[in-house]
This record gives sequence, structure tokens and C-alpha cells, in this order.
Amino acid sequence: MSGLLALLDDVAGIAKIAAASVDDVVGQAAKAGAKAAGAVIDDAAVTPKYVTGFKPARELPIVWRIARGSLKNKLLFLLPIGLLLANFAPWVITPLLMLGGAYLCFEGAEKVYHLFAPHHHDADEPEGLERDPAHLEEQKVAGAIKTDFILSAEIMTIALSEIPESNIWMEAATLAAVAIGITVMVYGSVALIVKADDFGLFLSAKGRLEATRAFGRGIVKAMPGFLKVLMTVGTAAMLWVGGSIVIHGMEVLGATWLYDTIHDAAYAVAHGIGQAEGFFKWAVTATLDGIFGLLLGLALIPFVGKVILPVWGMFRKDKGTAGSH
Repeated sequence: MSGLLALLDDVAGIAKIAAASVDDVVGQAAKAGAKAAGAVIDDAAVTPKYVTGFKPARELPIVWRIARGSLKNKLLFLLPIGLLLANFAPWVITPLLMLGGAYLCFEGAEKVYHLFAPHHHDADEPEGLERDPAHLEEQKVAGAIKTDFILSAEIMTIALSEIPESNIWMEAATLAAVAIGITVMVYGSVALIVKADDFGLFLSAKGRLEATRAFGRGIVKAMPGFLKVLMTVGTAAMLWVGGSIVIHGMEVLGATWLYDTIHDAAYAVAHGIGQAEGFFKWAVTATLDGIFGLLLGLALIPFVGKVILPVWGMFRKDKGTAGSH
């Protein structure tokens, strides 16, 4: 009997330790997630543009497909890669993040460029390609998951840097909690945004009070403009986040001039205004990071078009030729 009581006491002790570990994981995940809030907002702003233009019945399935891809990015790729690099090759993380940031700059700048040269991209694609809804959906989902990979890499890296030094299993559990929590937050918000017009239609048709119906009509009228603004914010976020990743990476690698210049300019403007200094410092920094991101992205467009895509096309042709034998 005494042996059984001792066993139960040990089990209770283990349970307490496990509960404390869960509390530690949740607490650390909350703190780490808060530090990555800026990247989370960027992710939420970028994603809705991949859903616009589809039939309402396809909106939530597309969001779900992107959310699943995001979880796969975080849990299957970024989490183990991040832990391995952080513990065995931390010097690799900054250059990899800079490559990802440069990709975001390229993608954002390409969208800006196409606003002024809208027929450039169409000439490279077979006629009627974008009229196939299934093919367009595959393109949009694949593009969203690629962009999410870069933003998720930034989120996971920020989260990892904020986790107190501990064993690898605690770090893995905390990162997994951050990954799941942030994915639910981002894509839950995206789902609410893209279905807001349907909710407005429901209120306008089924509302019992005239005020409720008027509120529903207001939502329906406001959503197209809101989505356009959000798409603009999403493109700006790509440039801002991509530029900031590259600039911060340069600073970490010892090339501090640009980082210091932007920091000093932001501080001078905020200090000169004298009110809401934190906001103005952030606004100036984000603007200058975004301008740098746009210039870098525009510089990369011809390089990608004349070097990377032809080389990639050669590999694809070789692969196709090999598969045909």
C-alpha cells in the first residue's frame, strides 16, 4: 500500500512539473508572439489580396488552404530548421533572412511596377491563362504560401530570439505554440475580412431593425474600398518588412551606415515634433525602410527577369526533357 501511495505521489509530482512546463510554454509563447506583432499585422494585411476576385463560395476554402500551407511552413520546415540553425549554425540565419527580405522587396516592387506597365506581365503568359478559375486559384494559393513562408520565417526568428535560453524541447514547444496561435490569429482575421460583405448582405436582408439593415448595407458598400486599401497596405507591408529585414541584416553583419542613418532620421523627426514620439519614430522608420525596399525590388526586377528566370527555365526544360525519355 505504501508503495502505491509513493507511486501516486510521484505521479502527482510529475503532473505538477508538466503543468508548470505548459504554463512556461504558454507564457513564453505569449511574450514571443507579442514581439512578432508587427510581422503578424503585415501577414494579415498581405493575405486578403490573394482571395479577391473569386466567387464567395471559394473564399473560405482558399483561406483554409493558405492557412494549412502556413502551418506546414512553420511546423514542418521553419521550426526544425530554426532550432537547428540557432543551436548549430546561428551565423547562417541573418543571410537567409536577408534573401527572404529581398524576395519580399522584389514581389512588392513588381506589383508597383505592373501598375505602370500593366501589359508587360500579360505578354509573357498564354492568352486566357488567368481566365481559368482553377488555375488562377492554384497560382494565388502557391503565391500566398510562398509569401507566407518569408513572413513566417521572420515571425519564427523573432519568436526564437525572445525565448529564454533553455533545452531544445522547451524551445520547440514554445515555437510550436507561437506558430499555431499566430496562424489562427492571422487567418481567422483574414476569414472575417473576406466574409464581411456576406455578413453585411445577411444583415441587410434579415435584420429586424432598420438600423441593423442600414448597418448591413453600409458594410457591403464599404468592403470593396476597404479591400482595395488593404491590398495597398499589403503591398506596402511587403516593401516595408522586406526592406527592414535587409537593412537590419546589413547592420548585424557590420554594415551599419544605412541602419544608423534611418534610426537617426527617425529620432530627429520624432524628437522635433515632440508629441507621440514612438509613433512618429516608427512611421519614419517604416517609410524609409519601404522606400529602400522599393528601390531594391526595382533593381532586382531586371536581374530576376534576365538571369534567374532564364536559368530556372533551363533547369525546368532539362527536367522535362529527362522525363520524356
